[in-house]
Amino acid sequence: MPSFFPPCPHLPAPPDKMDAGALSAHGPARDADFYFTALTYGHYLWQSGFAARAVLSLDRALGADLQGNEAVLRDWPLPYAAQVWFLGHTPKDVFIGNPRVHFQHLADRMNEPRREQRRWRIWACWGLSRVVLPNLPDDPKHAVREPTFAEISANLDRYGIPGERALWESVIAIARASFTPSDSTS
Repeated sequence: MPSFFPPCPHLPAPPDKMDAGALSAHGPARDADFYFTALTYGHYLWQSGFAARAVLSLDRALGADLQGNEAVLRDWPLPYAAQVWFLGHTPKDVFIGNPRVHFQHLADRMNEPRREQRRWRIWACWGLSRVVLPNLPDDPKHAVREPTFAEISANLDRYGIPGERALWESVIAIARASFTPSDSTS
């Protein structure tokens, strides 16, 4: 596989060839196997130079129906660190869209199943985008109340899997230490 972007240390190594059929092969199942495939496909897209599509694949992984005790989570925790990697390592000339607006829209329009869990995970990604890319504007045409980081933490604790809040908070702390306004793109 030609590698346009460096490998992400937070995701499983992808095969040389992969396409969206890998996700659809799971049918309606959104289990641990789907989760692993979504992570792997996201990494494949990333290394192929498709930053925006890679972010979308991590969104899909975050929508998996996991209880927290799945073996895959020991090796590949929820991809908050991978989202930070993608947001912080996308070259300025590569399309990634406006992740702040993407996450804002997705969180506000989330449907079942597990609406609240999935919604707060996406708000968590929105929070990561605010730290890594603080100069990105919101969508002024989309009236939504953006949550505080404390609200995100509390709701990850309420709706997430065991340890999810602590994972997200540790990734936020690392992102805050690693990215300064001069590091971010607008």
